[in-house]
Amino acid sequence: MAEVRLTGVNKFYGATQALHAVSLTIEDGEFAVFVGPSGCGKSTLLRSIAGLEEISEGSIHIGDRDVTRAAPSERDVAMVFQSYALYPHMTVRENMDFGMKVNNFPYADRNRRIAEAARILQLEPYLDRKPSQLSGGQRQRVAIGRAIVKEPKVFLFDEPLSNLDAKLRVQMRVELEALHRTLGATMIYVTHDQVEAMTMADKIVVLNAGRIEQVGPPMELYNRPANLFVAGFIGAPAMNFLDVTLADGQAMHGAEPLGPAPENTVHLGIRPEHIALRPAGQGHMAVTVLLRETLGGDAYLYVRTGTGHQLVVRAEGDTALDHGAEVGLDLPPARRHHFAADGRALNP
Repeated sequence: MAEVRLTGVNKFYGATQALHAVSLTIEDGEFAVFVGPSGCGKSTLLRSIAGLEEISEGSIHIGDRDVTRAAPSERDVAMVFQSYALYPHMTVRENMDFGMKVNNFPYADRNRRIAEAARILQLEPYLDRKPSQLSGGQRQRVAIGRAIVKEPKVFLFDEPLSNLDAKLRVQMRVELEALHRTLGATMIYVTHDQVEAMTMADKIVVLNAGRIEQVGPPMELYNRPANLFVAGFIGAPAMNFLDVTLADGQAMHGAEPLGPAPENTVHLGIRPEHIALRPAGQGHMAVTVLLRETLGGDAYLYVRTGTGHQLVVRAEGDTALDHGAEVGLDLPPARRHHFAADGRALNP
């Protein structure tokens, strides 16, 4: 396995710049997730590491090798795409064998690699089946198996679970985490789904408009977002934001004082799960319930403040609060996030 190091990577498509001076190190054996909205550059960055896109400026190292201008086949990486891209007329065994056979790997070595990949991915009962006889999750495992048999230094995943239904996505997330522990491999995974990022990653790389906004472990980004963009992107449901003004060091939302805030604060953020419900007339602010979404153990209340701002509050699943109810909200000071006008976090 190997470290992946990017230094000052820029990518232009004509006059359009897709990546802006990206510098990043992914440690040997780390599971890194690139996350961000559509069009943020995460797939372009992954494809640049794979060699499928030629970078305009900068350098890419895999292990101790500079692979900036190396062909994809010379980088010792394996990529799993959103599409399974299996040969429909071949069996599972033949699909995993094809690349090795074309490259003249010894027969015994090919069989060893296929057997090991099938064991790890629990595909042994399906080796003689064709893709049409497999479920979506099994097909994706075959695509991953095709990557495993290459025994690469780095695995690259480009939104591999997007074509699966919700239940299979959860199952495959668990399987991919187990695969990472088994192989101890360096893995880079692209997704727009921040839940996948939070549950799978050792390190999350948040991208926005081709720039890295923040890099760190999932809970670091959750608890200490560097700016307004990361705060709003990491977490589900998203963080609530209130526009505030400062009066004698106090944050004011409309006429309601919310407590002390750092100098230059213009936005106050707090997550739905950190807001405490109080009876009407109590707490930091009064709100009206607009809608209740019941999810079983939890419920989400969509509420409106006196200034017309909408917030989301997590409540117990059996709450009786519903449309029209008047309630109070407590915003615990330790759970608040403060942001300046340019979006940067002001938390100490």
